[in-house]
Amino acid sequence: MTGKVQENMEVIGADGVHVGTVDRIEGRRIKLKKSDAFGHHEGHHHYIEMGFVAGVEGSKVRLSANADVAVTLEEEPSGRPVRLG
Repeated sequence: MTGKVQENMEVIGADGVHVGTVDRIEGRRIKLKKSDAFGHHEGHHHYIEMGFVAGVEGSKVRLSANADVAVTLEEEPSGRPVRLG
């Protein structure tokens, strides 16, 4: 599945809601563009484990979780989950 995920693809939740845009693949994680960061996450990259990818549909990467849940699954560069709130 990793080979199908490409730079600039839109990442969407299982519900079709925008989560981010692929910057690049780093190991087994998708690095999202900083430009998609918002709120207290603004100004830094977010990472999502490839294990959460349900499939690639055209130019979109669909996750196995809805967008509102997917953002809670994001990781810091260290691999630790991002603490929200």
